[in-house]
Amino acid sequence: MSRDLLQAVIPQGGATMFHLPLESLEDMEVLGTTAAGPRLPGAPRPPLRLFPPQPGRVAIVTGGTEGIGFATAKHLARLGMHTAPSAVSGATVISKAREETGSWIPGMEFLYCDLASMKSIRQFVQKFKMKKIPLHVLVNNAGVMMVPQRETEDGFEEHFGVNYLGHFLLTHLLLDDLQASGSPGRSSRVVTVSSATHYVGELDLDDLQSRWVGGYSPHGAYARSKLALVLFSHRLQALLAAKGSPVTANVADPGVVNTDLYRHVFWGTRLLKKLFGWWFFKTPDEGAWTSVYAAVSPALEGVGGRYLYNEKEAKSLAITYDPKLQRQLWARSCQMTGIADMSRDTLWG
Repeated sequence: MSRDLLQAVIPQGGATMFHLPLESLEDMEVLGTTAAGPRLPGAPRPPLRLFPPQPGRVAIVTGGTEGIGFATAKHLARLGMHTAPSAVSGATVISKAREETGSWIPGMEFLYCDLASMKSIRQFVQKFKMKKIPLHVLVNNAGVMMVPQRETEDGFEEHFGVNYLGHFLLTHLLLDDLQASGSPGRSSRVVTVSSATHYVGELDLDDLQSRWVGGYSPHGAYARSKLALVLFSHRLQALLAAKGSPVTANVADPGVVNTDLYRHVFWGTRLLKKLFGWWFFKTPDEGAWTSVYAAVSPALEGVGGRYLYNEKEAKSLAITYDPKLQRQLWARSCQMTGIADMSRDTLWG
């Protein structure tokens, strides 16, 4: 169920919040960086990177109750952002956050959103907007991986519906808040988490639901959803830049991370992961570093359209830079989610 849950990071003023007061924070948050290769047991700590504190900043992180999403929200909270994760069990997440942050937590507000439901996403956004608070960072992190063939509440193939269309709609509905909260020299940021799997993805605009005659492939459907996310982020940045908007959009690739997303893969793969995951896989904390970097690093102020891996710029699949394909997917996605194609409006310049 946590695949569909939304972590909202909100400022003081909500009923109950996860608020780390500035006076309880270090002047700077210290996050490690990792090499691309295996992590050797007992190896020296990697070089450290410093990020400035973020008091008063507000973020939304999808999938923030476990794995990379929880680690991302935890690090943002340590930097002074205000967090209120939605969860199946609020008490469990509060206890986990208190244990891992070692900080005083006066309370949390849990805002539920099912990314497999367009109705639920719209209800979440409505509740968020009613708080009349700013929004500076949106991290599109939640997702499902290699699940059996099944559909969302709205009839979409689950990988495409949850991983891609849910975030496409959420971003659109929150874009005015992001634009209103950004300013020259302090842009708002949209960070979309994709995967190296997008490099093997294929996008057939006539078969976005993976219903081709050859049979359903969970891996193919997952790769397609991650490819769509990269195309979406690049298109969003182009539209924002054309408008001169104080919002940037970048993609974060966390690498291979040891999380529960692998619960649907072949049992042999799960066994190998259990035996050797500590060697070949990043921890959720390590996997979150690139997302946090994209969300707060001064080096990315005003910079968008990047594909980031291990906190460095990399090249995404060549077709993701095809403006025609970006436009076609964007238009089709607007149709599927029932929203107006704002790229055709003067709002986008």
